Amino acid sequence: MDAHLKETRVDGGLAYDGHFLQVHRDSVTLPNGNVTGREYIKHPGAVVILPVLDDGSILLERQFRYPLDRVFIELPAGKIDPGEDPLACAKRELLEETGYSASDWRFVCTIHNAIAYSDEHLDIYLARGLTAGEAQLDDGEFIETITAPLAEMLDWVRTGKITDVKTIIGAFWMEKIASGTWQPG
Repeated sequence: MDAHLKETRVDGGLAYDGHFLQVHRDSVTLPNGNVTGREYIKHPGAVVILPVLDDGSILLERQFRYPLDRVFIELPAGKIDPGEDPLACAKRELLEETGYSASDWRFVCTIHNAIAYSDEHLDIYLARGLTAGEAQLDDGEFIETITAPLAEMLDWVRTGKITDVKTIIGAFWMEKIASGTWQPG
């Protein structure tokens, strides 16, 4: 059906094998028969959690991100370990990063956040019925948790205080869920 758009791998391989990411460099045949190169990052996948407290406010994180040399406001998220179920990962990451656990989990959607240069996908989960506990941060992980009403979070998106794409998409989903326009899953 999409053959007129498909690119076909000719050859290629690993260009860089890092601790977290792998960069591949392939030769591909374009739909017009020409051959070109493609470089892309292989990623194991991740989860994003939309943690809604009983009062409707959103549990967020503040974390320094080295590539951009600044602190970002984000939703809790984390990498899926090999063989790990995405929902189990979401539960683990919420507990590790924030100390919270949730009694009600709903799958929202899957997003692909960097389709031009990565195969990364993020599975988004809505978490309700939150219970506070103690964070279990990984060694070398420094995270501050904050809460904000959804309206304030959306204003932070509008004004550029929140620029992280997974958090922006999560905010828009929460707005639709809160209004009853969209339902998770």
